[in-house]
Order: sequence, then structure tokens, then C-alpha cells
Amino acid sequence: MKAKEVRDLSLVEIEKQLRDTREELLQMRLRKVTGQVERSHMLKELRRDIARLETFRNVRVSAAGT
Repeated sequence: MKAKEVRDLSLVEIEKQLRDTREELLQMRLRKVTGQVERSHMLKELRRDIARLETFRNVRVSAAGT
């Protein structure tokens, strides 16, 4: 997910995407432990997506607070 895509989302959509991405990361970690992951590079991308989503969520929350 690109920063431009996240910027266009509302706060509720960011929260939903964050939950979905965390769930996907958890499932992928479990598959990695059992040796079933084909695209291990996706773990890094998912972690970056989570960080990107949290950053934009924090910006939105702090902007709404002021």
C-alpha cells in the first residue's frame, strides 16, 4: 500500500486496514513457522504497511485534537 493510497483513506478506513494487515501478518508468521510461506518478502512489506498506516492514523488523530 502506497502512502498516497493511505492519505486518501478516512480514519475509520485506516483502522480497518490496520486490523486487516495485522491479521494478515499474523497468519503469514504462522505459515512461516510451519514452512508454508512462498513469498517471505511479504513479511517485510506488511510490517512497513502497518508502520505507514499507524503514522497516518497518528497524524489524523493529532490533527483532530487541535
